[in-house]
Amino acid sequence: MDRESQKSAQQYRPATRVVSVDANPADPYNPASTPIYQTATFKQSSAVSTGEYDYTRSGNPTRTQTERHLAKLMDAQRALCVTSGMTALDVIMRVLSAGDEVIAGVDLYGGTNRLLKFLEKSKINTVHVDTCLVENVTSAITSQTKMILLETPTNPLIGVCDIKAIAEIAHARNEEIIVVVDNTMMTPILQRPLELGADIVYHSGTKYLSGHHDLMAGVIGVKKEALGDQLYFVINSTGVGLAPFESWLLMRGVKTLAVRLEKQQASAMKIANYLESTGLKVNYPGLKSHPSYELHNKQACGGGAVLSFETGSTMVSQQIVEGCKLFTISVSFGCVNSLISMPCRMSHASIPPEVRKERNLAEDVIRLCVGIEDVRDLIEDLDQSLRAANVI
Repeated sequence: MDRESQKSAQQYRPATRVVSVDANPADPYNPASTPIYQTATFKQSSAVSTGEYDYTRSGNPTRTQTERHLAKLMDAQRALCVTSGMTALDVIMRVLSAGDEVIAGVDLYGGTNRLLKFLEKSKINTVHVDTCLVENVTSAITSQTKMILLETPTNPLIGVCDIKAIAEIAHARNEEIIVVVDNTMMTPILQRPLELGADIVYHSGTKYLSGHHDLMAGVIGVKKEALGDQLYFVINSTGVGLAPFESWLLMRGVKTLAVRLEKQQASAMKIANYLESTGLKVNYPGLKSHPSYELHNKQACGGGAVLSFETGSTMVSQQIVEGCKLFTISVSFGCVNSLISMPCRMSHASIPPEVRKERNLAEDVIRLCVGIEDVRDLIEDLDQSLRAANVI
């Protein structure tokens, strides 16, 4: 898709954009669906000249079309697809050098925390602050700060960061600071961080974008072409570009993103209301009781389909999780079926207990990832499990 076509496509609303796919204008057979170009190499016209593609590690038509479509959804100048969400973050972090400093949250995905810890070996240090408080981020910025890494909502306590305010402050202090947002939980349908001032947005394509948990993928979107070129160099050098079949699966899955998320979000709202009615502490930005309800609704257009709640007892939480029959006990989120987990024992277990305590990550917190089942069945399942655990 050329720039003019991409520009006109932006006039449509997100739910329309997501299904408006240009399969591949260069294909002579005019396919309605992007084909899988399952080839490692491409024929060259001569020994001294190549066409658009020569080796799939460097580029492949299926991946190109998927990237162009995702760039349109994210309002990005360029999108890049890699082998997982963690690979996406790893690629982003490689623009940093020894001595650089990253500001990141205290409530963040366990895998992200693990990668940041690993990077200390390369003398890239991370300062953890509560990024939901703008003043904490402001006071943490130093001359060594080169990146601010945000999750909003945070995982698993569902806090909200003010993307616009943090980006404005960071760029005013140093225009070279890169503001990065993990937007996996919201997706481009509900929140577009690049429009709010972020420099890079990334997603675990394994989750909502593909939607079926049959694919590992990561997606990066950038505001400026030069930054995209830097990241592409890393991807090509390390060979982590998404393979043709996975690119095709990702494109196939993303077409139903809007309709899936609409159903999931509506169900999540009903479940959050039900849980709150039982007296439990519920973390969900769609609830008016959420401390950042107004901020979230200024920068996003919905609460999403992930929520968490706290029981006050790790043992009780375990009983609830294991007592559910319809919710599957599993890490991750964004699938068509509903999942339940205890993050501090599962997805965040790599964060040491003493660090979790220091960061106020409640050991009893239960995270729900709402799928597309009938919400009445989901509420009944939670209800029977809560009753069996003597919570209600």
